[in-house]
Amino acid sequence: MQAIDRPSVLLVKSLLNPIVIVGCFILTIHFYGLKIEKHYFLLLVITFLIASLIFDEIDLELDFKSSLLRSFGNIFARWTFLFGFLAILGFAAKMSDDFSRKLLLTWFVATPLVLIAVQLLARRALQSAVSQGDAQRRAIIVGVNELGLKLARQFESAPYLGISFAGFFDDRSPERLGVSHINLLGKMNEVAEFVRTKSIHLIYIALPMMAQPRIFDLLDKLRDTTASIYFVPDIFVFDLIQARFGNINGIPVVAVCESPFYGVNRVMKRIVDILFASIILILIFPLMLAIAIGVKLSSPGPVIFKQRRYGLDGEEIKVYKFRTMTVCEDGHNVRQASKTDNRITRFGRFLRKTSLDELPQFINVLQGRMSIVGPRPHAVAHNELYRTQIKGYMIRHKVKPGITGWAQVNGFRGETDTLQKMKARIEFDLDYLRNWSLSLDLWIILRTAGVFLKQDTAY
Repeated sequence: MQAIDRPSVLLVKSLLNPIVIVGCFILTIHFYGLKIEKHYFLLLVITFLIASLIFDEIDLELDFKSSLLRSFGNIFARWTFLFGFLAILGFAAKMSDDFSRKLLLTWFVATPLVLIAVQLLARRALQSAVSQGDAQRRAIIVGVNELGLKLARQFESAPYLGISFAGFFDDRSPERLGVSHINLLGKMNEVAEFVRTKSIHLIYIALPMMAQPRIFDLLDKLRDTTASIYFVPDIFVFDLIQARFGNINGIPVVAVCESPFYGVNRVMKRIVDILFASIILILIFPLMLAIAIGVKLSSPGPVIFKQRRYGLDGEEIKVYKFRTMTVCEDGHNVRQASKTDNRITRFGRFLRKTSLDELPQFINVLQGRMSIVGPRPHAVAHNELYRTQIKGYMIRHKVKPGITGWAQVNGFRGETDTLQKMKARIEFDLDYLRNWSLSLDLWIILRTAGVFLKQDTAY
């Protein structure tokens, strides 16, 4: 929210996390009676730079009760990624023996706890500062509509934003507006005079884009004021996926539907996928070998079943699975497996029940075709069917398909025998795109094991 993005607040929000991480390291060094030698100083500099990229600004809007666990999970996930990256860097540079193992372990354990504590204190301090009377900035909203009313509710429910909301301006009468209990201050031609005489600091224009002539006229009249003016475009009444602002050679653009994996996030996601997939494949190699022998002995046909699926940006990929059926369907009409499906072999039914047939997909992850976590890939035939029946179906392909996903840990694993079930699955997939974080990925991975053991919807 721009109302609290003053230079001092921005500085605290941006640098708090890297400063705390470096500070924890310095305190740990002193705790063990060590000196900050050259290799420690180099680690401090590298840590500060990487932490500045990996850690988000602290969010002043997080509620203590509802968001503490999620906030800690996000901090721990990013800190684990950062620490792991530093460890790999140390091994590659052959400097790992220069550092005290006890010191590094203490730093690893203590830092996320200190981060969450300091962030909570910083939020309360900043919220208290901006909610004081002398820090309040008076605001008005031009346009009484769904978007304007929603913005007003945000001002009233979050006093720490530092905004004192004066009321609305709209050319329509209260009767035409059909909205009661709002403070209607006047019409649009009265805005400029009100702003000048009532010391208004912030003006939010929530008019639809079709009202362009009236908006230009209003902006022209407001040139004689010192108020900050914000345009709240009505595209935000739609369901946006990873909406963000950018520019192309100075021309502002708004991302309405975008992948959450851009910049540092893309690198983080890929590194985590490679690390997890490599470790898991090493651990399960004997199991995969045993399963391959079982598939070969249970029925004639190939051990690995390759099926065409839609991957990132809707491009076709080949997904690997242990064969569980007597057929290898990959045509224009692919029938979903059902509970009484006689195409499934006895051994194949066990593999599907336990999801062991999915294990070869870790190879897909290493190839870069899939991710550990993401929307589950559907057969091409099913994609072509559902993209015409479910609004926003293809948006799920803005990210790589996953071995497990948000829909699967929320009960939508296995057969989707009705359109309603598929719609619910897609809604969870889109929710994952809207709210992705590294901590959400780790939470899904942790929940996956329990869900696969308890559910009976896979056959």
